[in-house]
Amino acid sequence: MFAFILRRLLQAVFVMATVAFIAFMLFQFVGDPVLFMLGQDATPEQVRELRELLGLDRSFIVQFGHFLLNAAQGDFGISLRQGGKVSSLIAERFPATLELALVAAVLALVVGVPMGVYAALRRGNFLSQSFMMFSLLGVSLPTFLIGILLILVFSVWLGWFPSFGRGDTVAVGGWNSGLLTVDGWHHVVLPAITLAIFQLTLIMRLVRAEMLEVLRTDYIKFARARGLSDRAIHFGHALKNTLVPVMTITGLQLGGLIAFAIITETVFQWPGMGLLFIQAVNFADIPVMAAYLCLISLIFVVINLAVDLLYFAVDPRLRVSGKGH
Repeated sequence: MFAFILRRLLQAVFVMATVAFIAFMLFQFVGDPVLFMLGQDATPEQVRELRELLGLDRSFIVQFGHFLLNAAQGDFGISLRQGGKVSSLIAERFPATLELALVAAVLALVVGVPMGVYAALRRGNFLSQSFMMFSLLGVSLPTFLIGILLILVFSVWLGWFPSFGRGDTVAVGGWNSGLLTVDGWHHVVLPAITLAIFQLTLIMRLVRAEMLEVLRTDYIKFARARGLSDRAIHFGHALKNTLVPVMTITGLQLGGLIAFAIITETVFQWPGMGLLFIQAVNFADIPVMAAYLCLISLIFVVINLAVDLLYFAVDPRLRVSGKGH
């Protein structure tokens, strides 16, 4: 167990170092931050002074080491567009993105798993076939189109939900939450559904496929021969043994929800990190782009490590062998 955790931690450090190097290369090849800050009319003396102040006149290795040290402390410099600290901008936008991703993930799990189980146990049923047709639509339709359709139906035609913004928020410590207000929940419904549909259909199809695979195994046949009820077989044995791949996909999809909420946040003007990143790309705000890349990679690494550790709690084969994948 300890060796497995140590190996995963070393892999995580290597991945983060690689991502940090890629993020640092943005500063080298995506424009000159000095010209972005001073403008095209800056004099050579002003350019030289600012380059010395920012440490851009130092060698590549020294600059990268300085970047790593600052990044480890959460310091990515000053936004070229907004003029504030990048860490403050990220901290201000992160709660909105995280809450949107968590609501979407819970929705995808709560709806996707039962739909997948039903589709596996009631093959050929009209409702089961409807679920499969819905899953094809969910996988095929692009996210921005789903969002626009939801806005058209539920905001424009029916007027049930707002089409943009986050709504009222409540400050809890240093965290601004919209999930503690009715207006906040009112605003999160449409973007959460938009973000959850692809993950929901993916989870549903995965649960269905794994459930059908498990139901064909020998130990399920032995369980039937012992006279166990269908309920005990389906939910006590079959469903439990589908959890490992579902956990893997769900864990990685949570990171994906945070990373790829960009389109949803843009459609609904949701004030999260995705919208901040789009604005940074439009204005070539390299510090914000680098910070976003490092933060998303860190989230993926942490979630991946957590999922690997959960394997030991779910799969007894790993606990017996004491080895990971």
